[in-house]
Amino acid sequence: MTDPLDRIAAALERLSPPPPPAADPRAHPAYVWRGGVLQSARGFAPLPLDMLIGLDRQKASLVANLRHLAKGHAAQDVLLWGARGTGKSALVKSAVADVQGSGGDIALVEVTELSGLLTLFAALAQVARAFVVFVDDLGFDVPAEARALRSMLEGGAEPRPANVRLLVTANRRHLAPRDIAEQESAINPRDSADDHLALSDRFGLSLGFHALDQEGYLAIVAAYAATHDLEFEPGKAIGWATRRGSRSGRVAWQYIVDLAGRAGKAL
Repeated sequence: MTDPLDRIAAALERLSPPPPPAADPRAHPAYVWRGGVLQSARGFAPLPLDMLIGLDRQKASLVANLRHLAKGHAAQDVLLWGARGTGKSALVKSAVADVQGSGGDIALVEVTELSGLLTLFAALAQVARAFVVFVDDLGFDVPAEARALRSMLEGGAEPRPANVRLLVTANRRHLAPRDIAEQESAINPRDSADDHLALSDRFGLSLGFHALDQEGYLAIVAAYAATHDLEFEPGKAIGWATRRGSRSGRVAWQYIVDLAGRAGKAL
């Protein structure tokens, strides 16, 4: 008969399998930092940059910055902030892919938990390649988290590796929430305001994204429709956005998905 201890050990392994082996940090265009292990991202296929309509200034600034990083030159950490669904996350991925397509040796690493950033920085510092550490939809409710990230960006005893830069998206420019009552109770209200602004100030490049007007929204719908050989009626596209209470690139894509489904097409 099998030893009971062997059966118990096997059961524990099934309940808590060992972490997957780390991916080769030079072999893939994009990664996910999960559980302290670098894993290759599945299906990394960003939109071409020219499909991101109405973002010419943001595209030019971000791509130029990433090209500097890929060449080993000085580059900025980047904060992309603004209205939801306006293409912040899509631009990060598309810009990295564009630099890769022009020969830049750079990769994207997406993180969902800030607690492992120092370990990730230490791992990436050993690799002869540029990395964009991507934090999507960042916001803070705990002041200590904001202060920890501030230290990692600038001012800490251990500097961030020269081959690594942070790209962060957020729905507001000032990442830490500001409490009116806190400002009123502060001995010096300016001190309270400065503490909240200290994190966003550490990003050398700040790119704003704003809500679309109707013309911009329809231009995005038209570009998607032409790419996927779909016909659309502007009035129905506007009605779709009205029912959702928002005009954005995300809403435009959702309308295209609905249009393609009704036309019996896959995307």
